[in-house]
Amino acid sequence: MVKILEGISFKECEVLPSFFQNGSKEFHNLRLLDLTKASPNMVEIFIQSQDFNNLRWLCLQECLIQKLPSNLFNCCHLQVLHITKCNRLQLFFDIKELSPSFTKLDALLELNISRCSSLQELPTSIGQLSALQNLDLNHCWSLQELPTSIGQLTALQYLDLSKCSSLKELPTSIGQLSALQNLHLNDCSSLQELPTSIGQLSALQNLNLSDCLSLQELPTLAN
Repeated sequence: MVKILEGISFKECEVLPSFFQNGSKEFHNLRLLDLTKASPNMVEIFIQSQDFNNLRWLCLQECLIQKLPSNLFNCCHLQVLHITKCNRLQLFFDIKELSPSFTKLDALLELNISRCSSLQELPTSIGQLSALQNLDLNHCWSLQELPTSIGQLTALQYLDLSKCSSLKELPTSIGQLSALQNLHLNDCSSLQELPTSIGQLSALQNLNLSDCLSLQELPTLAN
């Protein structure tokens, strides 16, 4: 029975149900996994113990995790990953450990890390998400900068950095986002300037700079 499951919700679970503890550990057909408000121990044990060969959608909303389970980076068919409102998440992984790579997540289309108020930085390897189209970082108040590798996301169409109130600048490499259509920087109250490379965003259709109180001037944008 376990092997034919395509969707599981463990919303607000503290411990892994005994049925899954005693059953098969091979969820070959699982495509959707909802761990909203699941305990950190529950998230760690379940994800680390499985091989999610066909997982497409994963939600870790409002989990009190401090880092992401390393086995998550092996979900090679994952398309949507929501890590929203995880207020204890400071880093994607423990800097004392060998850093996992995003290389295997080359099918990921949407990454939502919004409202992770303690997130301090993004890993450099995020640039390996070659298929990523949507990156949402709104309300990440502690995020101070973006890695230069952000410019490698050449499929990115939507980038939301609204209310990232600690963000002071954008990397020059942001001008390499040739597919970017929507860039939201509203309420980035510490943002002091935009790189001139932003004028290279030839596909840009919408740029929201409302309430960027520290921004004094704009660079020239391409027609």
